[in-house]
Amino acid sequence: MKKIYTAIIMDDEPTSISNLHASLEKTNRIEIVDIASNVQKGKGAILADRPDLLFLDVEMPDKTGIEFLREMRGTIKWPMQVIFYTAYEKYLLDALRESAFDYLLKPYTENEFSLVINRFLDYMKKEAKPNAFEEAIKRLQPKQSSYYLISTINGFQSVQLEDIGYFEYDQEKKYWFAIFADQTIQLRQGTTVENILKFSSVFTQINPQQIINISYLLAIENKRCILSHPFERADRLIISRFYFKSVQEHFFLI
Repeated sequence: MKKIYTAIIMDDEPTSISNLHASLEKTNRIEIVDIASNVQKGKGAILADRPDLLFLDVEMPDKTGIEFLREMRGTIKWPMQVIFYTAYEKYLLDALRESAFDYLLKPYTENEFSLVINRFLDYMKKEAKPNAFEEAIKRLQPKQSSYYLISTINGFQSVQLEDIGYFEYDQEKKYWFAIFADQTIQLRQGTTVENILKFSSVFTQINPQQIINISYLLAIENKRCILSHPFERADRLIISRFYFKSVQEHFFLI
């Protein structure tokens, strides 16, 4: 069993970094070997230092922590543990808990910090398996009828992607919106078409401002998409010429 464990902090908020640094100094068991303010620096630091522990902000400037971990799958070959470090609402925590990683909610109390660190130390005493990181990342991979985290203007929300009928871009507000049967959720600024399409193969772009869930597509009438219940009233889903062939081919594949 190691006496001192190494850690890297990935966060872009100086105050949060300072608070975490102060708390870790009191443990005498964890040494901070690097601090990264973005994903690119963080990736380099992790591969160079091979830390035992990573404190990862859920929302980094260039991408989410979960997106980053998925990218790192297959790269981390040692039993690195990850603690999400987030300021977002507690509805996020259930989703994070399912991924088998621990978390700290900003601002945390010293008691909350101690509980998390002691959990980590106890786990490491039991000789963490070399493939522990790989096993945890697998739990983050998309599953049929499972919950996903989407980035909203307020943080994150856990949803079932099959409940989304379509996405629509508001050119005036410069935001994408996810349209459900009973609600509309505004996605975070900076969300791109690529961000949406990578969620699932059922999402298909029909024009520059709209992406539909093709599972609900009943028919195409004069380039207009007719969706099934509960989205049958959506009457402004028009396929532009550039996307028509792609939508048509995707439609016949389902």
